Amino acid sequence: MRLSAAPLIVMLALPLALVGATPSGPARPAAMSYAEPHPEINAAIRSLERAKLHLQKAAHDFGGHRVEAIRAIDGALEQLKLALQYDKN
Repeated sequence: MRLSAAPLIVMLALPLALVGATPSGPARPAAMSYAEPHPEINAAIRSLERAKLHLQKAAHDFGGHRVEAIRAIDGALEQLKLALQYDKN
């Protein structure tokens, strides 16, 4: 019984070939594929809103820094939203 080496080589090499491959998600129709404008800014807004909520619900004042941190978050949120609004004009 003589086996060919080709199938064995393919089976051993295939995982190595796939290591660098990136998975592709399901294909979207062209009409529905659009990129969110400024995804980093929108992600920052969501993150700051979560941080603000956490600080507002916190049981302690973080050494007196909680109020000032919330003020700083409010200022950052205002600036980020103004930046997005400016981009729409």
